[in-house]
Amino acid sequence: MRTSRLEAFSDGVLAIIITIMVLELHRPEGPTLDDLAATATSFWTYLLSFVYIGIYWNNHHHMFQLVRRVDGAVLWANLHLLFWLSLYPFTTAWMDETDLARTPLVVYGVNLLAAALAYYVLVLAIKRAEGPDGPFAEAVGRDVKGRISPVLYLAGIASAFLAGWLALVFYAAVAAIWLVPDRRMAAYVASHGLAD
Repeated sequence: MRTSRLEAFSDGVLAIIITIMVLELHRPEGPTLDDLAATATSFWTYLLSFVYIGIYWNNHHHMFQLVRRVDGAVLWANLHLLFWLSLYPFTTAWMDETDLARTPLVVYGVNLLAAALAYYVLVLAIKRAEGPDGPFAEAVGRDVKGRISPVLYLAGIASAFLAGWLALVFYAAVAAIWLVPDRRMAAYVASHGLAD
């Protein structure tokens, strides 16, 4: 089956996730800059999660430029990814509302790790559906960033037991390495003349 319905559904879910997250932002209690500064944690946790959703959306878009067909396993793997991403508003709000307490920071890190693993499962499902010699498998290559990310998430989760800010540094580091879109897919599409 074609990928268009999967892509449209995924785009819609990700748009809803971002909308829910922005609705969770806390408005300042008063009209002063001090009141605004009191909501800084809320803004920074929202920004981090927004960047993560943007990264997933961007890489999902590039990935599906190469995918020509999907099967049931790919559909379920995609839903699995969307499930973990749909929890971002909850874990982000909990982390914010508890002033970066240890347990919410750990749960947020587990949520980030689970989404990363779900993305990896989606990649494996696509490789299986497309075949090991297909363009998708060739474009994915070694996936160095994909292998480093879980290690950094685990470091962040562990560091939450030492200092909350350190956990956020690890979580933000993963976002930083993925901020530049995964160029493997785009480069493969361009070099093989596969652009739509």
